Amino acid sequence: MKFSEKLFKLRKEKGLSQEALAEKLNTTRQAISKWENDQGFPETEKLLMLGNIFEVSIDYLLKDTVEHSHEDEHSYYVSKEMAEGYVLSQRKISKYFAIGFSLLIASTIPYFLFKQDPLIYTIFITIIVVFGIGSIAAGFIEEDRYSILKREVLIFDHHYLKELSNRYEEVKRKNTAIMVVGLCLIVAGGISFLLVKKEIVAAFVLMPYYPLLIAFIAVGVYLFIRTVSVIDSYRILVKNKEHIQRLNNTVLNKFRKKLNNF
Repeated sequence: MKFSEKLFKLRKEKGLSQEALAEKLNTTRQAISKWENDQGFPETEKLLMLGNIFEVSIDYLLKDTVEHSHEDEHSYYVSKEMAEGYVLSQRKISKYFAIGFSLLIASTIPYFLFKQDPLIYTIFITIIVVFGIGSIAAGFIEEDRYSILKREVLIFDHHYLKELSNRYEEVKRKNTAIMVVGLCLIVAGGISFLLVKKEIVAAFVLMPYYPLLIAFIAVGVYLFIRTVSVIDSYRILVKNKEHIQRLNNTVLNKFRKKLNNF
């Protein structure tokens, strides 16, 4: 079966007119007509978009000998605009999560600052916790927009993928140093509380510094979440195959596959 025949068949199965398919591909009805009449062939980007629309592999579209099967592994084409949108979205999400978790940690500070006045520290703690939970919730809402990129095999334009890979290495190099600073702040604050818990240092010695130590941990968590999330957003795109393999090897996915087979 030729590409032109496959395209016609898939379009009919999907219930799309030539005009509707042309609109999805940002092209003309005449172009679709030519492809279906074996008078032309779509460029690479349009071919990848067709694979996404009809949920078939690129091999199926290109090779005359390949028969379509719903079990075929199909890839999801990601345009430059979509990839850039995803990276920007992840930066925004990481900011929401980082602020949220940092606020939850910092919400204990008012207790030590206003220990003699329960009403005041209760009000401050409540306000900070509400803002923290609200920020985390906003991050979860924003995350749904690009969830497909985290569970599908992705295809990019070759030149753009090379550019993205270079940016990934640069982002990883710059953010790793900040991530280490964040970890050091977390350790610096956390180890003091550990010393008190193990009774190596008396509580009254460090208690005046508790607000500062908690602030160290909160700032460290903020830096760590921001940098890890930014690096991870590029990793999911550039190292997509490794990400999908790890995803497929998780206990939850293995359990789901066994249920489906059963």
